[in-house]
Formats: sequence, C-alpha cells, structure tokens
Amino acid sequence: MNLRPEEIGSILKQQIEKYQSQIEVSDVGTVIYIGDGIARVYGLEECMANELLEFPGGTLGMALNLEEDNIGCVLMGPYSHIQEGDTVKRTGRIISVPVGNSLLGRVVNPLGQPIDGEGPINTDKMRPVERIAPGVIERQPVAEPLQTGLKAVDSMIPIGRGQRELILGDRQTGKTAVGVDAIINQKKSGDVICIYVAVGQKQSTVAGVVQKLKDEGALDYSIIVSATASDPAPMQYVAPFAGAAIGEEFMEQGKHVLIVYDDLSKQANAYRELSLLLRRPPGREAYPGDIFNLHSRLLERACKLNDERGAGSMTALPIIETQAGDVSAYIPTNVISITDGQIYLEPELFYAGQRPAINVGISVSRVGGSAQIKAMKQVAGSLRLDLAQYRELQAFAQFGADLDKNTQSRLTRGERLMELLKQGQYVPMSVQDQVASMFAGNQGFMDDLPVEKVTEFEQGWLKYLRNKKPELLDAIVEKGKLDDDLMGKLKTACKEYKESFIS
Repeated sequence: MNLRPEEIGSILKQQIEKYQSQIEVSDVGTVIYIGDGIARVYGLEECMANELLEFPGGTLGMALNLEEDNIGCVLMGPYSHIQEGDTVKRTGRIISVPVGNSLLGRVVNPLGQPIDGEGPINTDKMRPVERIAPGVIERQPVAEPLQTGLKAVDSMIPIGRGQRELILGDRQTGKTAVGVDAIINQKKSGDVICIYVAVGQKQSTVAGVVQKLKDEGALDYSIIVSATASDPAPMQYVAPFAGAAIGEEFMEQGKHVLIVYDDLSKQANAYRELSLLLRRPPGREAYPGDIFNLHSRLLERACKLNDERGAGSMTALPIIETQAGDVSAYIPTNVISITDGQIYLEPELFYAGQRPAINVGISVSRVGGSAQIKAMKQVAGSLRLDLAQYRELQAFAQFGADLDKNTQSRLTRGERLMELLKQGQYVPMSVQDQVASMFAGNQGFMDDLPVEKVTEFEQGWLKYLRNKKPELLDAIVEKGKLDDDLMGKLKTACKEYKESFIS
C-alpha cells in the first residue's frame, strides 16, 4: 500500500497525539486543589500508593489516597508557590531511603538527605521505607541480652536483642535519657549499630543529643534520623519507617541494631493530621481507624532473625508520652499491646530524686530472664519482689504504726536498694560492675549504713574491686554465673572493703 507523504505525516501526527494523551493520563497530572500541605491531583492513572510525585519547584509529594477521580497527596516541602492547574509528574519510585555504612555518624532527614552539613552520602543502595515484617518462620526466640548499662533496667526489666520494649511516661521524666544511655552503652559491646529517630522534637533537643553522642564517642556507630517539630507532618509520619528501613539493611547482613523511636505519640499526631486533611473518616479521639496498624506494622519489623537468615537482630525502644500518668489512654494501650513489655517512668519518683524513675510495679519485660546472664539472675532474682513489697510497706509505715522486726528489716533493705538503683545520666555501667553492686546490696552489706552513704559505699566498692581484685570482675564475665567459689571470694572481698570503709 503506497501512501503519499502528507498521509504518512498525518498518521504519524495521530500516533504522537495518542501517545501524548496516554502519557498525560498516566505519567503527568494536574493540581486541582492545594492547601494545608495537601494536594489533590487529577490524572496519574498508573500512580502507586506511597509513590513520590514531583511538583513544580522540586517539591516532592507522597501519594496516600488513591481515589476514583483524583489522588490525595501529602507534600514533603514548601508549597506556597504551587497553584491549581500546575503540572505534577510521576517519579515511578516508591518512597525510599539510602542505606548502608556510609550513613554511620550522620544526621539525615526522613528522605535520607544529610542535614549535618558534612557533605553528601555516598551510597547507591536504596530501600523502600515500608516493608512487610519477617514472618514467624524467619525468626527465632529472643535469648541474647542487650545491656542498657542502667542497673534498674538490666536487673529487673531485662531487654534482649530483637525485643520491643516500650518506654513511657509524662513529659520531662527522663524517657529520652534511657534511650540515649542505652545507645552510649553499646560502645562496650562494639557490635551494635544504633539508630535514633527524633520525631517532633525541638531542633535544639536533637542537636543536644547529637553533641552528647559525639562527646561520648557513640556517634561513630550511630545514625540520627530527624524530623523536628518545624518539619511538615508527612516527614514526621515517615521518619520512624525510614529509621526501620535503615536498620533492616544492617539486620539482614547478620548485624545487631538498636533503634530508639522518640517519640511515637508525635508520629500518631502527625498521621491524624494527614488523615483528617485527606478526609479519611475519624475514629476514637479523631485518630483514623488504622492508627493501631500504623504502629504494629512499624514495630513488628524489630525481631531476631533465625540462623538461615543470618541471625541478625533489630531491638526497638519506642517512646510514648503519657498525659498526667494516664497509661490507659488510647495510644499508650495500643503500643503496650504491640510491644514485649514496658518501662514506666513515674513523675512522683522522678521529682523525689529517684532517677531513673522506674515504677517497678507497672514495668515489665515479657522476655524476662532469658535475656539476662546467669550472674545477674542470681543477684537480682528477688529484687523486683523486694522492691514491690517495700513500696507497699512504706505506704503502710507512714501511719506510724509499731512495726515488727521482720517488717523493719524489709523497709531498711528496700530503702537501701532504692538508693542503690539511682544512677546518673550518661554514666552506663558494665554488666560485671552491676552484678558486683547488686551483690553487695542483696547480701545485706549496706543494711547498717546510713542511706546517704550507700552511693559512696557502692562507688568505693567498685573502685576497690577494680584496683585490688580485678580477677573477680573478670571471672563474672568469663563464667557468666556466680558459683560457690566466686560467691565466697566476693563475700570475703566485700567484708574487707566494708571494714576499711567504716574505719
């Protein structure tokens, strides 16, 4: 069939127009509404959930609502220059973050862009921020301790590698301090990579944490993902998922990861804001119906992989802020039911000078003793019970009733144990020091000392062991348990030290 040149030209023109119309519908869209950090876009038939879209001026948006006639999109940057009728392009990329060793020691935003002024991050590998958690078959039980360096936690509420332990309490009760202490303490183990995800914090607070980690030499094995209070809500919503994706890369290489989400109540608020602006139906307290799913699909990604998958682990310490100590509120109860235990920090204890202000009654670890070395189990086995009884007896003794000898001795011991569990911020202790310290308290060597002398006695006792009997501390680590011989030597050493302390 011979066609004239003009006929060929018109056929080509029709094909080009047809192709352009397809491109327009599937790859290029139009803004039909813009406001409050939300854009509604017409077109983009092929758009995927959580896909990044490019708006004028380089602003990125994330597709959340895929509706019949438009796409509800949240904007990840400034949007005052965007207007109705502007063109929107698909990137074809689900929201992802760069991962790998080049992120260590860096501060990044939830899109993996550096915000510490130390140049670009050299990595080609990207991971989508959302991913289905490993299944039960791919996991193994949590049995290896993750030492936080806090006596109160490691002795009574032990955390294992692959566990999810919630830290909750009111404002200014030391929640962040527990997470940061745990990160600093990983310097001793040398094989744990730490990720600190700051959600909705002040920029000055995040800068303070970064500086502290730098001062303690902990930034070298840490990554900070920061979405501060001044960042848009979509960034605060994505930040914890980005942190989890960065951690999973290391976990799948057979490494161990500790991730602190500070804090998830701010993420829930950001997600509520996005959902209401996108006209999703509100539920209890105006949170969307899938708010539980938001936190469960995030925290389920923390686990201990089985040996076939490399035996890596990711331990999560989510933080939740309570209002006036209300542990039974909506978001706290949601996260309590997802995690493997919780550490509750009580304002009354905090203001009374008991720091870390851990309430022994409500705090629990559902992994328990399997995440402790045997020596710690031996010295701290009855500690929780003793302290719980002490708290009850203390309330009873306030009435000034005459107490029998047994009750008085329990009160005396409990008072000294509470004093012994006090610990300064940013001074995590090694496990052998903790065992030696708890041993002295449990064996009653401090019962006849004035309460204000307990801390001085403890510091002197540990110094004495390091200088005069270092072999005993080494034996605790090597054996992992207190046999009769080691127990006898520790008792003798403690008697000797106590005599010199009193004299």
